[in-house]
Amino acid sequence: MNAVPAEHGLIVAALLFTIGLVGVMVRRTTIFLLMSIEIMLNAAGLAFIAAGSRWGQPDGQVMFIFILAMAAAEVSVGLALILQIYHKLKTLDADAVSTMRN
Repeated sequence: MNAVPAEHGLIVAALLFTIGLVGVMVRRTTIFLLMSIEIMLNAAGLAFIAAGSRWGQPDGQVMFIFILAMAAAEVSVGLALILQIYHKLKTLDADAVSTMRN
């Protein structure tokens, strides 16, 4: 059985991270911002898995489990914030949140 080279995993992780970063920078809807952050976290997890596989260490898998737990917490807090923002402002536009400063 041929294993996938670590370089291919790192390339896919870099592409996913770039897609997530572009999503954060371009989209102004809070739902898409949250989804883009999720993509970037998954890309970081994939990079940890690829690096751990390359060196034969389980540290990458441990870090991926940590990233999964952190992503779940991020989604729960993020969705709660989005619900509150929508309840107050009746919009999901991230620029509208800046009106809450005053």
